[in-house]
Amino acid sequence: MNLDQEDARLALQALNFYTAGDLANISIERLGGTTNRVFLVAGPRGRHVLRIPGQGTEEYINRRVEAIAARATSDAGISPKVIASAENGLMISEAVENCVTMTPVKFNSSPQSIARAGATMRALHRSGAVFDFRFELFSMIDDYLRVLSTKDVALPEGYHQALASAESVRRALSAHPLPLKPCHCDPLAENFLDTADRMWIVDWEYSGMNDPLWDVGDFAVEAELTEENEKVLIGAYFEGAPTPAEMGRYVIYKAMCDLLWTLWGLIQLANKNPADDFEAYAQKRFGRCRKLMESAGFPEHLRNVAKGDWQ
Repeated sequence: MNLDQEDARLALQALNFYTAGDLANISIERLGGTTNRVFLVAGPRGRHVLRIPGQGTEEYINRRVEAIAARATSDAGISPKVIASAENGLMISEAVENCVTMTPVKFNSSPQSIARAGATMRALHRSGAVFDFRFELFSMIDDYLRVLSTKDVALPEGYHQALASAESVRRALSAHPLPLKPCHCDPLAENFLDTADRMWIVDWEYSGMNDPLWDVGDFAVEAELTEENEKVLIGAYFEGAPTPAEMGRYVIYKAMCDLLWTLWGLIQLANKNPADDFEAYAQKRFGRCRKLMESAGFPEHLRNVAKGDWQ
C-alpha cells in the first residue's frame, strides 16, 4: 500500500465513513489536486470523492467556511452532496457519475459546455445561498502579502506599482457596488464537471459572498477562452447583451483575478508545492494582468463601471 492510499484510509476512518474492518473491501484511486489530494473511493457504500487538505493551506483557507458553502450549494443543486467534513479540512462527498472534468482545452472545443458553465454560475448567483465569508479582493491581497512577508520569495518586478494603479479599480467598483451574491471565487476549469446534461461546480475553498461578475471574469481567464468563446460565455450568463457597466466589471475582474492569484502562486512556491511550476505560474499571471490594465480600452471600462447602469 502506498502512502497516498494509507493516508486516504486513515482519513476515511477519521470521518467515521468506514470502519477499519470495512476498509479491506474498498478501492482508492488518486484523482489529482493542485493544493490538496483528491481520491475516488469505491466500496460497499457507493462511490465517493475524498479530499485531504494540502500542507500549509490552513494559512489562507477557513475550512469551516468552506464546509458551509459546500453544503449550501449542494442543497441548491450546484455541487455534489457533502457526506461528511471535519474542521481540519477532510471532506467526503458523492461522486458525480459519467462526468468529464473540464480543462481549458475541453472548454474551448465545446461552446455547449461553456454555455452550461455560464448558466450554472448564473443559477449559483441567483440561488439565495448564504456563505459565511465576504470575499473582498483588496483585503485578500493584503492578507496574501502578509503571508508572503513571512516567506523567502520575491514579488514580481512592478507588482506594487500595479497594485497602486489598481486604486482606480477600487474607486470605480465602489462607486456602484452590486448586491453581494454567493460566488465560487475560484472557477478553475477543473472545478467544473460536465455530464452533457448539466454542469456541476466543486471545490469551495475560496468561496464567499462577492460581486457575481468576479466569477464570470475569472472563469474566462482560467478557461483561457478565445474571443469567440468569451462571447458564448457572456451570452449564456447574461441571457443577452450586458450593459456597458456590466461588461466593464467583467473585464476589470479579468485583470484583478490575475493580480490576486499571482500572490497565491507565490505562496505555493514558498510552500514548495510540487504540483506545478508556481514561479512560472505567478509570472504568467502578473504579465497578463499588466497587459490588460495597460491596454487602450481598460480606462473606458473603468469609466463605464464608475458611471453605473443609470447612464
